[in-house]
Amino acid sequence: MADETVVEKTWRGILERHPEARRGEPAVIAAAYAEPRLRALYPFPSHGALSFHRNTHFPWSNDLPYIVGDAQSCIVYAPLRAGGMLGESLTPQEAAALVVAHLPEGCGPAFEGPWPQPDSPVG
Repeated sequence: MADETVVEKTWRGILERHPEARRGEPAVIAAAYAEPRLRALYPFPSHGALSFHRNTHFPWSNDLPYIVGDAQSCIVYAPLRAGGMLGESLTPQEAAALVVAHLPEGCGPAFEGPWPQPDSPVG
């Protein structure tokens, strides 16, 4: 689909389980995709977690909550730099809603490219 953004193409590949797409827990993926604000972010399933990024290429933003779990029970963690758990024993739908509730003001849609890095020290 020629007019698809990187974010849309990535979601479609994951949802349709394309061979080259990353794999994630189907129930968690579907619940996240059902949330319009999450659907606008770049999805990144890996190692049993579904993280979301404000950009489409490494280095990632890594500043948003993420979900770990399956169709039975999910945990939502705060962004990596903040640490901590935001909720546990959640359904995938509850987990997705909790992530949305903890998105920063003005978050999304994801932009194409790497996350801006602070200038490296000169020396």
